[in-house]
Amino acid sequence: MDAGGLAIAWANGISCDTMNVLLGITGGIAAYKTPELVRRLRERGADVQIVMTASAAEFVTETALQAVSGRPIRSNLWDKEAEASMSHIELARWADVVLIAPATAEIMARLASGAAADLLTTLCLATEAPIAIAPAMNHVMWSNPAVQSNRKTLEERGVQMLGPDHGSQACGETGAGRMLDPDDIAALVFGPDLGGSVTEGALSGKTVLVTAGPTREPIDPVRYITNRSSGKMGYAIARAAAAEGAKVILVSGPVNLAEPAGIDVVRVQTAEEMYAATHDRIGDVDIFIAAAAVSDYRPADARTHQIKKSEETMHIELVRAKDSLASVAALDAAPITVGFAAETENVRDYALGKLQKKKLDMIVANRVGDDRGFDQDDNAVDVFWDGGEKAFAETAKTELARDIIQLVVARCAATRGSDTQPALPKLHAID
Repeated sequence: MDAGGLAIAWANGISCDTMNVLLGITGGIAAYKTPELVRRLRERGADVQIVMTASAAEFVTETALQAVSGRPIRSNLWDKEAEASMSHIELARWADVVLIAPATAEIMARLASGAAADLLTTLCLATEAPIAIAPAMNHVMWSNPAVQSNRKTLEERGVQMLGPDHGSQACGETGAGRMLDPDDIAALVFGPDLGGSVTEGALSGKTVLVTAGPTREPIDPVRYITNRSSGKMGYAIARAAAAEGAKVILVSGPVNLAEPAGIDVVRVQTAEEMYAATHDRIGDVDIFIAAAAVSDYRPADARTHQIKKSEETMHIELVRAKDSLASVAALDAAPITVGFAAETENVRDYALGKLQKKKLDMIVANRVGDDRGFDQDDNAVDVFWDGGEKAFAETAKTELARDIIQLVVARCAATRGSDTQPALPKLHAID
């Protein structure tokens, strides 16, 4: 994503404490997420003025939005009372950023054509502020040539595309077109990826390397061994670290997720490639978080041609794959090293064993299987370190990512002697 547009706000000397966000809400089912988006924006210091289209009111109420924003909702271009206090021209000038979420195919078409049929589209024409949109629609609509043509037109005019994401949709189908999570949208509006954070985060000046997703170990050019990891947890952690001011490197296996803006993403396929990519970049890394589900074994001899079906059975010799986590933790000058343990049973025991055997600073453990953990938006985890542990109840992975990063920050302070970072909570010792 080109960060040039939204970077204008910071280039003009706007601080996070004074940022004015004009939030346009249009008539898509994802509008139900906008109260949470408003909350996330305000948590980061934004003053939010909401402008709704007529169809948006079918999905979310003005009452709810006014309660979370603290401002009267604007929806009518011809509202004489509202125009008397803040005209649409003054509102257009007030905005530091115009954010449209959700952005339907209809609003994208109107913006691309330069229409000014309502208050929102009129404001978009009248403002000099950068404009960002978070598309949300059925995956077939998103892939329609007309929508993609409008997307291209808008991007050429400097409109920033926040997403869309790939995942399950309200219609029950799966594909590209899902609106980004509200927390991810807020992070993109304020994050270092779109102009640089003007306030120091807890990880400002630190470099964090995160691995995410599965690996694929080839059997032949057609077949491979892999696992069910979606990469959602690792991507959420990368975004959470960036939101705290860190320079983030994300080494990602094959996933169907939107690439986080402002984060250095390195694409890999196999465990060996993930190992090499990690060690090529680990020298200047302060914190290493291995959230990837790396294959433990790989075929000893990957065939160069497709194996043909002949016998009733086929035998594949497997050998141990390279272990990026253990190898980083064993370095003489190892960074703070955090591992993940996805287990189907005896979660605590296996996690503690992995923590001690690999000499990790921290490990995040969760139970998987039976539609838990893998490829889900929510998760529950237990975090262990030398001398303590903390359990997190099931919640959104974006929320868990922020909690995990805060624990990592505290662990970094505890082990590196910082007086400026919070200490780890005093919890009962690990047996």
